[in-house]
Amino acid sequence: MTSSSEPSTSPAVRKRPKPGERRLQILQALATMLEQPDADRITTSALAAQLQVSEAALYRHFASKAQMFEGLIAFIEDSLFTLGNQILERDSDAAHQVARLMTLVLQFAEKNPGMSRVLVGDALALEHARLSVRINQCWDRIESLLKQAYKGLADARQSATPTVDAQVGASLAVSVLQGRLHRFVRSGFKRLPTEHLDAVLMQLLR
Repeated sequence: MTSSSEPSTSPAVRKRPKPGERRLQILQALATMLEQPDADRITTSALAAQLQVSEAALYRHFASKAQMFEGLIAFIEDSLFTLGNQILERDSDAAHQVARLMTLVLQFAEKNPGMSRVLVGDALALEHARLSVRINQCWDRIESLLKQAYKGLADARQSATPTVDAQVGASLAVSVLQGRLHRFVRSGFKRLPTEHLDAVLMQLLR
């Protein structure tokens, strides 16, 4: 037995990740790798090396790399649509709704550069086709939220064609969002998507 003043010579016990913890670590590592501006297609081999585990360890938590990307898309959807629906429910001013929805998407992308590459499809270009379908559906849902806000704005302005106005407004807003995210990714994350945002929102809400 050693005295209390002597260092312990027992080997350190490596803690096993809790259920779901390793899965989250894999997704976080994938998102981090996507944040590298010059990142090529990410392989499971490179991802395993990043985590210092075997490729087999990855496949104990995900059936395929496509499923890992689906996990990232699910995170994007949970982040955007939980708050997006709250904006529509809690803010009665339609113009505020449009501004807050667009700000939500752009700020999320700015804080999560790797997710921006997923949103614009850049990270999915060489992956399974179903991922592109899934991210397109995500954009359809974003446009649907914006359409609801623009419909309220058209009604408040007593438009003679509120449905058409809502469709046009939401389509334009999504084009602006996608354009800004593409520029963010193409610039190596240097041109921030929220750049001059207040002025842009004023133009969209005129």
